[in-house]
Amino acid sequence: QVQLVESGGGLVQTGGSLRLACAASERAFNAKAMGWFRQAQGEEREFVAAISYTGGTIYYADSVKGRFTISRVNANHTAYLQMTSLKPEDTGVYYCNSGSGAERVRLGIVDHWGQGTQVTVSS
Repeated sequence: QVQLVESGGGLVQTGGSLRLACAASERAFNAKAMGWFRQAQGEEREFVAAISYTGGTIYYADSVKGRFTISRVNANHTAYLQMTSLKPEDTGVYYCNSGSGAERVRLGIVDHWGQGTQVTVSS
């Protein structure tokens, strides 16, 4: 069964913003850190952001620090990625994931992956 479902992707112009959401099953969400990765066409999947279960530990890739904000609402089993000041290099498929600790999620050591949502930033 699907454990994580991303939404909120779309087409925006440079400098625009999008808010991605990741709806998770209880098994994939509760007591787990959440993270976001992205993959551009023909390139490797790369880390974007991660957050611990309590929100006490947060990591961002240097390329998005100051522009993106990761958050979660545990009562709704949902994680978010608020993206602002978008650039063409932010284009790609964004994947939500979960695992045992924010550091492990940052490294891509995860238990669950979503199917992804497309983000396209036009130049």
